[in-house]
Amino acid sequence: MRLIFRGKLIRICKRRILAYGKGALDDVKKEQPIGVFDSGLGGISVLRELVSLLPKEDFIYFGDAAHAPYGERTEREIRALTTAQIDRMAAEGVKAVVLACNTATSAACAPLRRRYRQIPIIGMEPALKPAILSGEKPRVVVMATHATLRQKKFARLMERFKDAGEIVKLPCPEIVEFVERGEIRSAALHEYLEERFLSVSQKPIDCVVLGCTHFPFVRDAIQDVVGQAVQIFDGAAGTARELKRRLLEADALRESGQKGAIEWLSSSSDPNYIERAKMLYEL
Repeated sequence: MRLIFRGKLIRICKRRILAYGKGALDDVKKEQPIGVFDSGLGGISVLRELVSLLPKEDFIYFGDAAHAPYGERTEREIRALTTAQIDRMAAEGVKAVVLACNTATSAACAPLRRRYRQIPIIGMEPALKPAILSGEKPRVVVMATHATLRQKKFARLMERFKDAGEIVKLPCPEIVEFVERGEIRSAALHEYLEERFLSVSQKPIDCVVLGCTHFPFVRDAIQDVVGQAVQIFDGAAGTARELKRRLLEADALRESGQKGAIEWLSSSSDPNYIERAKMLYEL
């Protein structure tokens, strides 16, 4: 996989948005890149799963670090920011978009699907189902941002599984900032996690669901705090499988034998941001 790292998004390619369907554009469509969007660096945890499952595809990754963190913004702000960046990706001619951000998915996925009916938009969902199905009435802690946990989308997900186990919400917004700084193994992070889990440790925890794409980067630190017996789940692999299914369904899966490339775009002006992105991708 070739890595093409750039700083700010300074151009918009004037490629046509390709509609799915049979016709002369089908072969061109297969060669178009896949857009991956996050508020910052967290979506790289999803990107790694996408590359692992779809190594021949080209990806454009956009991290909107200039407006991060999204988790403390209003739903309206999140929707507007996400839509603006997906508009840019659509102008780049992407054949599919992955919202590699639980917060952006909750606020913007449905309206984006209405806006871009010709482009598959794949969102994130906390891996609550596999966690609930992992045992008999398990006690499941869902770690996420405030924005994800207060959305109607998550409330519906909780309602669906409420009788199958105990579901406990645990907002951990500061983890996003730890990861954005590249701080994934520090004593300060460990102390923060211990403090957060104190509020939900009155009874044993069976599973932890990572409801933010930044959180897999601190998975080891979380495991140290909750103990090795606790299972940890995240939704990245399921998102990758869903993308592949949608591409196959649309006859848009790239068939060439050459490995694809990743182009990194960011709204950040921090000169060290690209290096942190490379570090997280190569973990």
